[in-house]
Amino acid sequence: MAGPAPRTVAPAGSGWPPGYPAPALTGPVVPAAPSALTRRWPGPVGGAARPVLGAVATAAAVSAVSLPLTRPGLGWLVGGVAGAAALVTAGWIAARPADNTSGGHRAPDGNSPRPTGDKNGIRGRFGWSRPLWGLATLALLGVGTVRAAGWLFVLCLLTAAMTAALTVADGRSVRAILFSGLVPPVAVFRSMPWVAKGLARPARPGQERGAGRALATVAVSLVLLTVFGLLFSSADAAFAGLVDRGLPDLSPSTVVRWVFVFGMVGAALLGAVYVLAAPPDLTGLTADPGRKRLRRAEWVLPVALLDALFVLFVGVQVTSLFGGSDHVLRTAGLTYAEYARSGFWQLLAVSVLTLLVIGAAAWWAPRESRTDRSLIRILLGGLTLLSLVVVASALYRMDVYADAYGATRLRLLVATCELWLGLIFVLIAAAGVRLSARWLPQLALGTAVLALLALAAVNPDRLIAERNVDMYARTGRIDVWYLSRLSADAVPAFDRLPADLRRCASTRIAGELPRDDWRETNLGRIRARRILAAPPPAESPAPPVRRTPGTSYTGC
Repeated sequence: MAGPAPRTVAPAGSGWPPGYPAPALTGPVVPAAPSALTRRWPGPVGGAARPVLGAVATAAAVSAVSLPLTRPGLGWLVGGVAGAAALVTAGWIAARPADNTSGGHRAPDGNSPRPTGDKNGIRGRFGWSRPLWGLATLALLGVGTVRAAGWLFVLCLLTAAMTAALTVADGRSVRAILFSGLVPPVAVFRSMPWVAKGLARPARPGQERGAGRALATVAVSLVLLTVFGLLFSSADAAFAGLVDRGLPDLSPSTVVRWVFVFGMVGAALLGAVYVLAAPPDLTGLTADPGRKRLRRAEWVLPVALLDALFVLFVGVQVTSLFGGSDHVLRTAGLTYAEYARSGFWQLLAVSVLTLLVIGAAAWWAPRESRTDRSLIRILLGGLTLLSLVVVASALYRMDVYADAYGATRLRLLVATCELWLGLIFVLIAAAGVRLSARWLPQLALGTAVLALLALAAVNPDRLIAERNVDMYARTGRIDVWYLSRLSADAVPAFDRLPADLRRCASTRIAGELPRDDWRETNLGRIRARRILAAPPPAESPAPPVRRTPGTSYTGC
């Protein structure tokens, strides 16, 4: 008869009390497998390098002092340049040969460090796309220096957040791009232990002396600027005024704003440099070789029927699509609103849904045989070309509607979106030639950025004002109330209006044009101040003002 099993005493450091019988083990202890996030993004080794933390703190301080939170201005570009300099510094430090103390890469198993200079490291990940995304981010922030339209700058800021995420994470496929947008916010929290290790790490020999000299240099510079600035200010009144406009008012609200911006920008930059120190592996998100394919008939039949419907729509409606105002006026019961407004939104929905159909069919359609590949090119290519006709029709309808009822920001914005969708269809047609679209997601997002920058380049508020002034010269109808709600960018277009209408349109805008300091420097507001301060131009005979249908107010 077998005796009792021997009691095994738990070893020291096992987590059990000393002398306590350890639980019986039925097999070898297997370490827990790393999670999917750990495998894709193990994080850097060691702590953050102190030069990186210094660069981040400097950029955050510059942004805290320069960012104008109330309106577009030069300060946004200054803050963007400071942040870019900090990221370049972090990328240069991370690309050096890594050791266990400087925050290099960790191998996918989470144990042994790997050098950052190899083909899987930082330098291998810095391709051509990252500098382009970084330049796009700065260009979007620079819109606030030349355009005064707040709604346009908000769109640029939101887009700049996405391009900045792609600058540090560099996603290529659709899933990788979406994952890139989530990486920086997560990195903000994951970077805290990394930053703490870097701050707690003992300084290397001579590093304390270098840090002390740097602080002494900054202190001496501030003392010299203060002393000589006070002397020059007391010696010249013009220089004193310049200093007063350049220096902020040190009120409690200003200090709170500085602290808030410093914390937000610093946290964002720490997350970004954490990603640069050890970027996540997004290569597994570029393809899904195990996805199931549809049978040929399962996708050919619905797409072929949709092609036939598109052909029927374009063929039957060709007159109403491109017949213009003559056709509208000859058709009984058909108004501009019914022809243009509802038709545009319906065709815009058709364009978006068609993109989804093409994407789904290209994803699940089989392409092993030559017949399958030919069907993809014929059916999806035909649907793409027919969609271009729908896009052209939608754009024409919106142009007709704007001519009849005036241009607005919403109408211009959705027309720009429709034009961008047409460009996407062209790119899809190009990708369908070789049945390869690895470059399409990033290029599609890049064209969206270019479309937004092009919209800023044409000065949308001024374009809207000019279209409405043209409509007034042609029909005598104008909505002055809407023109007065535009930004300072629209002021140059008011010179062609009669004096009373010009005054009505510009009074509200003039009231929102106080003198800016250097942080709020904006070319649109500078131009508007110069025009409003100049003598009014000579007037020409103007048509009588008629009420614009669909508007609640047309006068002052």
